[in-house]
Amino acid sequence: MSDTIKIFNAKENNLKNINLEIPKNKLIVFTGLSGSGKSTLAFDTLYAEGQRRYIESLSSYARQFLDRVGKPDVERIEGLTPAIAIDQKTTSKNPRSTVGTITEVYDYLRLLYARVGTQHCHLCGKPISQMSASDIIEQVLSLPNDAKLIILAPLINRKKGSFTDLFESLRTKGYVRAMVDGVMVRLDEDIELEKTKMHTIKVVIDRVTANLENKERIAQDVEKGLKESFGELEIEIMNHEELRVEKSIHYSEHMACFDCKISFEALEPLSFSFNSPKGACSSCDGLGIRYALDMKKIIDEDLAIEDGAIKIIYGFNKGFYFKMLIAYCESQNIDTKKPFSLLDEHHKKAILHGTVDEFEFFWKRHKLKRKWDGIVKLAYDMIKDEKEISEYMTEKKCDSCGGNRLKPSSQAVYVAKKRIPDILNVPIEEAHNFFKDDKNFKYFSEQQKMIAAPILKEIKERIFFLHDVGLGYITLGRDARTISGGEAQRIRIASQIGSGLTGVMYVLDEPSIGLHERDTSKLIKTLRALQEKGNTVIVVEHDKETIMASDFIVDIGPNAGKFGGEVVFAGTLKELLKAKTQTALYLNNKKRVEYPHNRPQEEFIEIKNVNINNIKNLNVKIPLRNLVSITGVSGSGKSSLILQTLLPVAQELLNRARKVKKVDGVEIDGLEKLDKVIYLDQSPIGRTPRSNPATYTGLMDDVRDLFSKTKESMLRGYKIGRFSFNVKGGRCEKCQGEGEIKIEMHFLPDIMVKCDTCHGKKYNAQTLEILYRGKNISDVLNMSVDEALEFFAKVPKLYAKLKTLSDVGLGYITLGQNAITLSGGEAQRIKLSKELSKKDTGNTLYILDEPTTGLHFADVDRLTSVLHHLVELGNSVLVIEHNLDVIKNSDFIIDIGPEGGDKGGKIVDMGTVEQIANNHEKSGSHTGYYLHKELQQK
Repeated sequence: MSDTIKIFNAKENNLKNINLEIPKNKLIVFTGLSGSGKSTLAFDTLYAEGQRRYIESLSSYARQFLDRVGKPDVERIEGLTPAIAIDQKTTSKNPRSTVGTITEVYDYLRLLYARVGTQHCHLCGKPISQMSASDIIEQVLSLPNDAKLIILAPLINRKKGSFTDLFESLRTKGYVRAMVDGVMVRLDEDIELEKTKMHTIKVVIDRVTANLENKERIAQDVEKGLKESFGELEIEIMNHEELRVEKSIHYSEHMACFDCKISFEALEPLSFSFNSPKGACSSCDGLGIRYALDMKKIIDEDLAIEDGAIKIIYGFNKGFYFKMLIAYCESQNIDTKKPFSLLDEHHKKAILHGTVDEFEFFWKRHKLKRKWDGIVKLAYDMIKDEKEISEYMTEKKCDSCGGNRLKPSSQAVYVAKKRIPDILNVPIEEAHNFFKDDKNFKYFSEQQKMIAAPILKEIKERIFFLHDVGLGYITLGRDARTISGGEAQRIRIASQIGSGLTGVMYVLDEPSIGLHERDTSKLIKTLRALQEKGNTVIVVEHDKETIMASDFIVDIGPNAGKFGGEVVFAGTLKELLKAKTQTALYLNNKKRVEYPHNRPQEEFIEIKNVNINNIKNLNVKIPLRNLVSITGVSGSGKSSLILQTLLPVAQELLNRARKVKKVDGVEIDGLEKLDKVIYLDQSPIGRTPRSNPATYTGLMDDVRDLFSKTKESMLRGYKIGRFSFNVKGGRCEKCQGEGEIKIEMHFLPDIMVKCDTCHGKKYNAQTLEILYRGKNISDVLNMSVDEALEFFAKVPKLYAKLKTLSDVGLGYITLGQNAITLSGGEAQRIKLSKELSKKDTGNTLYILDEPTTGLHFADVDRLTSVLHHLVELGNSVLVIEHNLDVIKNSDFIIDIGPEGGDKGGKIVDMGTVEQIANNHEKSGSHTGYYLHKELQQK
């Protein structure tokens, strides 16, 4: 069997007939400039072909349910092994997904607690013991006199089937009624159940009134019921509302708390599942959160009632409620001219929650008599659609389960003195230490040890791998929706190592994103562990450490876009360092990213009293008109401080943004020295194929305007709308301006075929006859930014916008490139160029979240130059970053840490690059240590 993978004539996207041979079972890095074709070769060619071959081997029936993968544009690939891609896409958007469920740790925890957990009563905390038949009889007889009871024996609990035999057997035993799925049915009638659905069946033993005369009868019924259902019994009290008792009581010979008079069901893994009615908290259905009215969004305490303090009943179409409130206040002598915050507490309560007193008021000449129900009830009645819910309501931790998602009884089960929430809510590092220590499980009996051993082995392994990929700071209970792309990818790497597969080709997309230099070495160790199990690990990466730790390097270039797509180097690190490629020049320090500025720190934004996530009582000063890097290990609190604390306040104050989610109790001074705030993240610039860089940056409007002003256009009466591919008129109507037509193939992948009318040009023949300097509008959209820069050199408006795109390193993308095909880093830089092309006031605060994502050393060089140019214009730039090339070129650094999670959230050090580097031993700054190493290489 071949020990290499051979690629022949790969032509996907911008690849130029690549022929390449890479070794199997090694750690291989694909590197090169952004947009040079690395991902195309790794994901769209190697992985896509591996995936396609696997799907082809399945039956046509199975194939229709899978993501169908088209054949990549490659002649052939030899020696290919099964492929698994671990990319940057964030994990599930499902609110029920947590880190524990994704990694399967939670499944094993549920099993452990169900098999060896000690059940306690959730009310009194005492261990659970069993109830005998006589105890149950005593309990039933102690119910209030004249309670109308239905005594039921539960037979089937949420199981699929039609249960015909069971009903027949009950009839022969003389039973008359049963309760099926909560509905009372007679057994002498035909009962047909859908066998594919879950059913719950309880037989009615007797219907009886609780009193002394019926004592014997009830005792016999209880014994009969316990016998029918093997020790289980349910009592339904028909007049429970009248007697003010619970409607249904469950008794069991198996588990009960005598002091609190509660029976418990036997433990099973489902008892700890928040996705099943058996384990989920009944108040929040296992989500851990509930939507509740946010009083701050409903009431403006600084205003008087007359001036609209109660926002929800003030304004257009709300006059009736407003008049009603004013009349109520007058009847109760509440001052409507006084700010709401200064009203007496009992008056505030009455306005919010209502009273029983009736009052009179006039509405449209009618005299009405009403009772005031309170703003809270009114708000719930008025809030109807989702838009209003987000406007007036907020997510709050569920009071019943404390945000732990489980029923109280499921939260009262202990293993080694810990409940399930105690393990889910601590950082993985702590959970790892707990399971590692065998002394914790010493108390197990021999039988428990045998049961727990294989379960504990799986839990330990999985938690160890999560800890090993640098995720020790997150918790197992963390909502999967809050996880960054880099974290999600590392969670999946940990899951893959746990699966123990061999002979597989793993393709990873920049796993070092969002990782501090300190954690990169941990990641490399993990990738090595994957490779040493007999797998081929291909990593698309720009990180220096990862490149230097690999066995084989493929450098793709020489430039980006249509000027790339060639293998400029393939070999070992030793050979690469002697080469002349862009990557080699930066690796051996012949080229360096150096922009020393040493700007003074004179004016500051001061943030005081920050309390959010892991940050407690933090005060910090951020210098203005500087390039400031916010650094620290993953999970230390960088995003909490900048994106969750500073950004919302800045957006509200400077951009007049409404509905921002602010952190309570924070004071921010110094924002008045700025004009606006701009936040540039990595979200896509558009979600449809109709979005492209030209439409997003506003270039398209200028290009259309230019074409509509040509002589021929004016003669024909074409206006600017004629040159839009989104509206009727100038576009090709067969493909509706998309250039492609989707053809659905039943068992094969849907294919996009070039439109045979416009041949992919998006416009009709008449529109394409309009030329500007010999080119039609379709030709312009197919130009790269650099080509367009030359073509429109004499059109100042267009030239300025194109120049900024080129300056941020996007000279290779085409103006009409489909927005869906742009990477996160490219999307962020298009946003940056759009902002750069606007008229600058010189007083803007720019906030960027890891702008170097997906950037090669040469691109980081250009980006750093652009960021410094922004500061030179008098702006302030804040960058959350791990990349040392950007950090060492900052004017000022704020290092947060020292670790992630609970061990973070503090300012470790702040100052200039040299101060942070020289002070690292004293401050314990990880960033300082690596900066010190970097600066010594000069």
